Order: sequence, then C-alpha cells, then structure tokens
Amino acid sequence: MGAGVALDIARGIAVLGATGSIGRQTLDAVRQCLPHGRVRVLTGYRKTAEMAALVAEFSPEKVWMPEPPADNWGCEVVTGEEGLLSCARHEGVDVVVNALVGRAGLAPTLAAIQAGKHVALANKESLVTAGALIMAEARARGVNVTPIDSEHSAIWQCLQGNEGNAVEKIILTASGGPFRTWERSRIAREATAEEALRHPNWHMGPKITIDSATLMNKGLEYMEALWLFGVRPEQVEILVHPQSIIHSMVQFADGSVMAQMGLPDMRLPILYALTGPKRVETPFPRLDLLKHNTLTFEAPEEEKFPCLALAKRAAMLGGTAPAVMNAVNEWAVGQFLRGKITFYDISAIISQALDSYTVQPLTKAGDVWAAEAWANNFVGRVSI
Repeated sequence: MGAGVALDIARGIAVLGATGSIGRQTLDAVRQCLPHGRVRVLTGYRKTAEMAALVAEFSPEKVWMPEPPADNWGCEVVTGEEGLLSCARHEGVDVVVNALVGRAGLAPTLAAIQAGKHVALANKESLVTAGALIMAEARARGVNVTPIDSEHSAIWQCLQGNEGNAVEKIILTASGGPFRTWERSRIAREATAEEALRHPNWHMGPKITIDSATLMNKGLEYMEALWLFGVRPEQVEILVHPQSIIHSMVQFADGSVMAQMGLPDMRLPILYALTGPKRVETPFPRLDLLKHNTLTFEAPEEEKFPCLALAKRAAMLGGTAPAVMNAVNEWAVGQFLRGKITFYDISAIISQALDSYTVQPLTKAGDVWAAEAWANNFVGRVSI
C-alpha cells in the first residue's frame, strides 16, 4: 500500500467532496485534531451556502463548484472537469482526501497520484474500477494511497509492525445493514428506499447507505482489499458483525488474529488516513467494552443479498468487468432511490449486464471510460 510513513499534513490538504458525509467529517477531524493542518482546496456540489461557510472558515486557495458563486469568495474558483483535476494537482497540497461519490472519483485520484500527491481514499470506486492502474502509478511515483474506509483502515492498522509476517487471511466485517434480520420474501415485498436508508450503525451518504443495505458495499470493499493489501481472493473472508465494534481483522500464518476495535465513528479512520502510522490525540468518545459487551458474528447470506456474489464474480472476471458492474450499480441505486425499481431489481440488472458484457483487458484509464460507456448504453435500454 505504500503507507508506512506519516504524512506531513501541515503542508496542505485538499478535500474533494467537502459537503458530503465524509468531507464534513474530514473537516471536523482537521478542526478538532490537526491545528497545524492547512486546508488549501475544497470542492463541493451545489451546496453553495454550505461551501461559502467553509470557505470563510478555512480560507482555501482554490475551490471547485459546478457553477461559480454569485459573490466573491476571495479565492480562485474553478469549474468543469479540468478545474476539478486542477484541484487534485494543486501545488500547495500534500495530501488529497478523495471523498467524491461514484465514478466521478477515478480521474481525480489518478491526477493526484500523477502529480505526486498522497491520496487518502474514501472513493472506493477508484480502486474497484482501476485498482491495478492506481497502485502501479502510486508505486511509480512513491506516494501513499491510504484508506478511509473503516474496514481497510482497521486492516492497515493491524498490519503495522507486522511487515514481513505472512498474512493467512483478511477478515472484513460487515454490519449486515437494515435488512439483516428480514426474510428474503419480506425484503422483496417491503424494502423501500426509505427503509434502506435507515442504517443501524453508521451515518453516511445515500449511495453508500443503499450499497450497505444490498451488501454491494462489502463487495466493493472486498475488491478494494485485493489491491490495497496484495492478497488473493481466497484470502479475504467476510463476516457479518452487527455491532460494528470490530472494524476488521487480520489472521497471520501462525493462526494469530489481530483486530482493530472502536466506536462506529468515521473521524477515526479519516484521521488515521491523514496521519498514520502516527496517532494524534482526539476528543472523540471512547469505546466502553462494559457497555458494548456482546460481539456476535454471522456468515453473510448471499442468497438474500446477491450483490455481494455479483461483486465477487466481477472481481474474478477481472479486466473491465468491475467497471461495468460499478457503473450499472450506480445507475440502479439512483433508480431505486427515486422509487423507479425495487430492491432486487438492482442485483437483477447488474447480473444481466455482466451476462451481456464481453470483458476487455484493463491497461489504461480509457479502458474504464469505454466500459462505462458500454454500461451507460446498457442501462439506457433497461425497461423500468
């Protein structure tokens, strides 16, 4: 992963997706725990009043918005795709927090790495669709790609000090989402977007919350883990852990298992992505094991949550299959949120896409764009 050296965050931070859930929590972590951190770049999407308040608070040098604000914010404001990429490359930035949602995150991830920036990555779609390209670029440029996902952060933390010790398997934990205890027949009848957005443990944006309800999010994290930690598919096990206290585990060749635990608070993995392996003092709530004294584990039910199996299938197919799966899933989640399709239509449409698609090799970013163009054409023909 190339993440063994603490980042000199005092030089500058870019937060891409500053008004989303991860972006807000990143800024809160900086605000409370990193007094010497300098937020130099912010990007937001249409939440003009919120962005104006953030600009007033953090005084960034550059801001990206879809459209320029009506008033003067006292900094450079850029728009358009090239403007967004310029934010990822900004000269005064040392680490880019990529908290963008969906496919929009890949190009800024590559741009940041190619400009020699470290990347604290919440945009899991970057690694899902182009993990081989991203990790090769990071190695070539000598930069770190550090994970913001609580599960991958936990794995990274468990690996600290274990360089050279053989990993037998990685154990990714999943909450199971809001429909964990429902029968499949009930999910088919009653699983609305409103119900799916009621995650039992985490407060996240709508897209990732729906992915958590379908277990696609865990499938995406499974695919990310392969690239971040250089393990084989059979070395990644998924366990449902409803309490979300153990964030993930690593089992070593001697059979020992190391786990990282904590309250479900995304500010902790965000902070570690910015400072790891160094830890900084925080005012955040502490885990009390006497209050959280029941930790349980279950096998994921792939028959009830077929998106998990579809993600594994796309990973095994390799090449551009993950890009197609990801693009179709992103479209289908949007349709589900609008009430246009049902919960199980999401997995059915993804399955149809993978059945119809001829996988291509992945050698450059253009291969991802071509796969996504195919996916866009495919969903344009879906009858809803």
